[in-house]
Amino acid sequence: MKLIRLILLVLLFWGSIGTTVSQIHLSEIIRKAEQGDSKSQINLGILYSIGVGVEKNFTKAKKWFQQAAKLGHAEAQTLLGNMAYKGEGEPQNFQQAIKWYKLAAEQGYATAQNNLGLMYQKGQGILQNYQEALKWFSKATQQGHAKAQNNLGNLYYKGEGLTQDYQEAFKWFKLSAKQGYGEAQDNLGAMYGLGQGTTQDYVEAHRWYNLSSKQGNPEALKAKNALAGLMSDSQIEEAERLAEEFRPKKEIP
Repeated sequence: MKLIRLILLVLLFWGSIGTTVSQIHLSEIIRKAEQGDSKSQINLGILYSIGVGVEKNFTKAKKWFQQAAKLGHAEAQTLLGNMAYKGEGEPQNFQQAIKWYKLAAEQGYATAQNNLGLMYQKGQGILQNYQEALKWFSKATQQGHAKAQNNLGNLYYKGEGLTQDYQEAFKWFKLSAKQGYGEAQDNLGAMYGLGQGTTQDYVEAHRWYNLSSKQGNPEALKAKNALAGLMSDSQIEEAERLAEEFRPKKEIP
């Protein structure tokens, strides 16, 4: 789901559930959803899926996502894929997840393209196929999708379905890390620390481990602390300054 939309919905209802204002907004969303407005159907489905403004109910969430999906809405199709993948309100069903992700991915929806790529990479509900994973990750990266950039980096790093290439892995990890994606920041820190695909640089390694650890990554925290034992005080100070100055930035190569 779109994070901004989720945040706005939560802000709209959180702390004001039961008040006149929240009920007015909820009634308006329901009215538009029943009239066939796909965005309102998705919003209502999201509210039911997280239990904000209404009682949490995956069955009702699925109902409204399906209404929007029937209208060809790619985000709704992706959300249905997510529910099937996680087993929300029904048994986990990878085949159903693939069905919905494919429909959305073929419309060019980047999140679905990334999710479909992951299922091909892992062989979940479908025969493992690294070439298909590469195809769908690549399509999503063309839209600057941070998770897809990291996943594409993993393919190059591991040499899955292509020739192992640390420089390409470094390139994609860095693009993702610069957007603020914690897993990519951890991966980038490791490549700087080991000098894989780039010149070894403890300051940069510490910087990216630090940023990843601030997002709750315990492994990045361990790596940062271990690396600090190999660094001078001035290097650590510089790395911490760089981390403090970091601002997410989206780049499409």
